[in-house]
Amino acid sequence: MMFPLARNILRSLKIRSIQQVRARQSHRKHSPDFHDKYGNALLVSGTTFCIVAWIFTTTQIGIKWNLSPVGRVTPKEWNDK
Repeated sequence: MMFPLARNILRSLKIRSIQQVRARQSHRKHSPDFHDKYGNALLVSGTTFCIVAWIFTTTQIGIKWNLSPVGRVTPKEWNDK
């Protein structure tokens, strides 16, 4: 009977201590890390690189894209022999 009560007390103490640590950490001054300094620049440069690479790929290297032949293909004359 005492075991579940003791377990619940220990659990609540542990949760309170975690909450106190988080509260202390949230009041600290946040020093900028790598992601704060360079995150947006890396995201923009990576996106730009991918867009330029795809534009180059689709326009310059001569891939035949199997586009629809509608309007470009004329039927042959029918031979009735």
